[in-house]
Amino acid sequence: MNLLPHDCSVLIVGAGPSGLMMAAQLLRYGIQPVIIDAKTGLNQESRALAVQARSLEIFRQLGLNEAALAEGNPVDRLAVYQDAEVAAFSLTEKDKMLTAFPYVLILEQSKTEKILLGYLTSNACPVYWNTELLDIRSDDRGAKVKLKRGETEEEIKCDWVIGADGASGKVRKSQGLSFAGGTYLNRFYLADIVMKDQGDVSAARLFLKKEGFMGIFPVNGQTYRFIGVLPQTLKDRADVTFDDLKPYLTYTLDFPLQGEVCQWFSVYKLHHRIAERFRNKRCFLIGDAAHIHSPVGGQGMNTGLQDAYNLAWKLQGVIKNEFHEKILDSYSEERMGIAKQLLATTDKLFTLSVSGNWFIRQIRNYVLPRLFQWIWKRSGMPFRLFSHISQIALHYRASGMSVHHSRTREIAAGDRLPYLKLFDEKRKEHSDLHAWCSKPGFTLLVIGLISQRDVHLLAKFIKATYPAQLNFYYLPPSSSNQHIFDAFEIKEDHKKAVIVRPDLYIGYMNDVVDIELIDIYLRETIGWRK
Repeated sequence: MNLLPHDCSVLIVGAGPSGLMMAAQLLRYGIQPVIIDAKTGLNQESRALAVQARSLEIFRQLGLNEAALAEGNPVDRLAVYQDAEVAAFSLTEKDKMLTAFPYVLILEQSKTEKILLGYLTSNACPVYWNTELLDIRSDDRGAKVKLKRGETEEEIKCDWVIGADGASGKVRKSQGLSFAGGTYLNRFYLADIVMKDQGDVSAARLFLKKEGFMGIFPVNGQTYRFIGVLPQTLKDRADVTFDDLKPYLTYTLDFPLQGEVCQWFSVYKLHHRIAERFRNKRCFLIGDAAHIHSPVGGQGMNTGLQDAYNLAWKLQGVIKNEFHEKILDSYSEERMGIAKQLLATTDKLFTLSVSGNWFIRQIRNYVLPRLFQWIWKRSGMPFRLFSHISQIALHYRASGMSVHHSRTREIAAGDRLPYLKLFDEKRKEHSDLHAWCSKPGFTLLVIGLISQRDVHLLAKFIKATYPAQLNFYYLPPSSSNQHIFDAFEIKEDHKKAVIVRPDLYIGYMNDVVDIELIDIYLRETIGWRK
């Protein structure tokens, strides 16, 4: 058993997806966290299944996207069935490349965790398994944490504590933070089933019947994930098995099951809750410890990954004394708004999905599929829906860290940096804006025509003032990159200064390229210590 250090900068409680991502992000910035978990090892069960495009963009920054794609199954279509297929939707439009990952990646949570754990291992960061949190005593200077390892109790000191220990986690409870919300009335089943000859594995399927609904997701090879509401005849049974459910799937939903093998089966309740605050003194909450929602749209795990992504770059800057501590207030400001928005949206959609009301059921099962199919062919619906499902459309425009001094309206400070391919005139090679901004730290993009003297002055200013924290790229006008100028609404002979945050959100946008204004944003808005 590895010996725990007596002191650490950051203690992460919980080695699920959110905790592992938090550790990975800190390691990317050179911060060595301590991560503990009461379990004896990685989860073998895997409720979370969807890795959204926005999360894959984080994996790309970590160099883990290829590993995720090798393990997962990209799905870009949804087929809706009643007695037969009644509607089919493509999740993306091929002529609108919103992201390098235009699909939902079906990847079991256990594999996501394994990939992230591999990153930690390659950076010499162990997970201290079988280590239970007992108590936290925190103030404005740090925390003392009591732990139990096996039969031994230990105490360590740390500057910061990250609660990534799930909905029943002890970090939130130790801070006396409420977790308001409720529990859905229905019970749900989840089954991983191996079946042969099931056709297209690039499509998720949704079965809508008056007796209930069921979703089927192609996991890999011949394995499919079945998710649905437990039927009325089984809702009060305490020990439901797959054999009990099989006749319902076969005869009620009319899905033939022959020669199948059920690898995993679970029945459970679902909850919707949110913590009253995401920070208390030196303790932060991320992932399910901060908020839990219905599984509609596969948002839960991805939202937790984004929590870690948002907090890690701010916390590392404070630890290194680069940022004023006030920047940490923006974590709750930005992420709580997102969590509340997702909670409200997924709750409404989930209630619609499981409602037993006759009228709502008729609308859901018979009207909506046909209406959606009609709308789908006549608008940019795939573009808009995928933007929201993938979490690409989520923004921080209302954040105090977003400064917009530009006439541009389609793209604004607070938005995720759009994924736009480009031709690097200097290196004579193809790239994209996300690749340009993939290094740790902030990135200044100057788009438009400026003199070589101004380029030199900007580079000199950055080297003297923010040598290791601000990357700089200049994109002059060219026919190859005109689409970028169009996207940012830059007219001929105009220019734009864009500062991209480490999490690929635009923090600052100005139609004027001015060193003093750039410096003011970094010092006063970000709180950069020079």
